[in-house]
Amino acid sequence: MTMSRERFEELVADALDSVPEQLLKLLSNVVILVEDDSPDGQRLLGLYEGYALTERGADYGAVLPDRITIFRNPILSICDTEAQVAHEVTVTVVHEIAHHFGIDDARLHQLGWG
Repeated sequence: MTMSRERFEELVADALDSVPEQLLKLLSNVVILVEDDSPDGQRLLGLYEGYALTERGADYGAVLPDRITIFRNPILSICDTEAQVAHEVTVTVVHEIAHHFGIDDARLHQLGWG
C-alpha cells in the first residue's frame, strides 16, 4: 500500500478526533508524531516513550514531553486499502495513548485493543 505522508498524517489526526474529548483533556505533557520507519529496523506500528501518568510522582517535573510515535511504513506494509490503514492507525493511536495512561499490553489485549 502506498500513501502520501500528508494523507497518513490526516488519518492520524482523524484517529485523534475519534478519541473521547474527556480522555484527550487528560493527556499531559505528551506529543504525537509520525515517523516513516520504526527505530533499528523493528516492525513497530507505534511507540510510547515517557512516564505514564500512573508513574508520575511529586518529583515529576522539568522533563521533556512524552512521545507517541506512529510509524507510517510498517502500518502501510500490513494494509491493502485506505480503510485498513485508517483502522490500523486508529487502533495504534488508541494503543499508545493507553500506555500514557499506564495501561499495559496485557490489559489492552484483554480489552480487545492488542
